[in-house]
Amino acid sequence: MPAVSSVLVPYASYLRVYEPLAAFPEPERSHWARYARRDRTPTAQDELRRSLADLLPTPPVPVPVHESGDAFVTEVDGVVCVCPWRTRLRGWLALEELGDVLPLPLLDAVLPPVVRGQAAADYERWRDRNPDARPWIRTAVWQVPVRWFTLFSDAERRYEAAGDGAPVMRYRTEMVQARRRLARALKTLRESVDDGPLIDGLVDVGRWLEEFHPRSLVELDYGGLVYVLSEAQLAGDRSAADVAAGIAALRDGDGAGAGEAYGRLTERWKAIRDMQFAN
Repeated sequence: MPAVSSVLVPYASYLRVYEPLAAFPEPERSHWARYARRDRTPTAQDELRRSLADLLPTPPVPVPVHESGDAFVTEVDGVVCVCPWRTRLRGWLALEELGDVLPLPLLDAVLPPVVRGQAAADYERWRDRNPDARPWIRTAVWQVPVRWFTLFSDAERRYEAAGDGAPVMRYRTEMVQARRRLARALKTLRESVDDGPLIDGLVDVGRWLEEFHPRSLVELDYGGLVYVLSEAQLAGDRSAADVAAGIAALRDGDGAGAGEAYGRLTERWKAIRDMQFAN
């Protein structure tokens, strides 16, 4: 796998849910309990390298043949929580979205129609056998969706400069807090603005969060975006605070304050999204 590490890092962010072992039925619970006792569990970079490795064959393998048995592991107040990778399911979901991201000629060159067709047929058969399956990880490319920031407070922000390793930008919160903040934001927006993509997005995230154990942990990770942002940009990024300020202003009827907060957000993230079109 070392040769894969030099491949360009995908500029994606991640929203993850870590569930306590009690949330999993047997025999999966025992599997994760044994897994969590390992001396070393894989990192986000390990997951990235394995995913990139599947793109090297000709034709590429857009979706793994077998589901991953790996997960991210953390501990919350003495309770072991895991976030299964579910790489195969996430591969199918990402493949469905590619048509909205890439022009068809480019998509055909990267993943020939016959490869996409086979993957879609495999997913349909798998879905019939697993109608309630859902991913523990959501991914966004070249951005952090604004709706994700509603789940967190600025106090939960963790930024570590590069130093001897890669920089880290991450938020973590308890599931109960994430759900409460989302519900408050949704109520305020419905009372203040017309229905639109932001409200629809919040509803979608809320439904997803309801699928998980109430003692779960929710994490927002800037992932590969830390490689396109300077240390000054990362240190000055207070997007969760801006979202909270904007929603609070709307709640208080302060349209100007809400506009200022929204302006800071749109300026910051538009500059990042525009990088994908740079030479």
